[in-house]
Amino acid sequence: MKTIIVTANAPAAIGTYSQAVKSGDTVYLSGQIGLDPSSMTMVDGIEAQIHRVFANLHAVCDAAGGSLNDVVKLNVFLTDLSHFSMVNEIMAQYFQQPYPARAAVGVANLPRNALVEADGVLVLNNAN
Repeated sequence: MKTIIVTANAPAAIGTYSQAVKSGDTVYLSGQIGLDPSSMTMVDGIEAQIHRVFANLHAVCDAAGGSLNDVVKLNVFLTDLSHFSMVNEIMAQYFQQPYPARAAVGVANLPRNALVEADGVLVLNNAN
């Protein structure tokens, strides 16, 4: 059994996917890029995009009944790995220890020419 998670506080899906899917206590978060949910336009610059990605993920976690602290696995995709240290700095503003497991991957391109994208797995009722 699965439940589709939808919120107006994160960008609407722009393809054949859901913002998140809940199965049991596990929530699979689709990739978020730096789209402003109200205008559906990309925010400018890598720093703003990283903040927007984490804000969008936060909104989907909230809609699923959890928070970023319930994320157990995070995947970050960057078109320029030199921005990895900035991801670490900004991520620390959104996540608390213990941090989730994470992968960071350099990619050639992302949807809508985004500079960063992140997806993850959330476990509700997870004792950290």
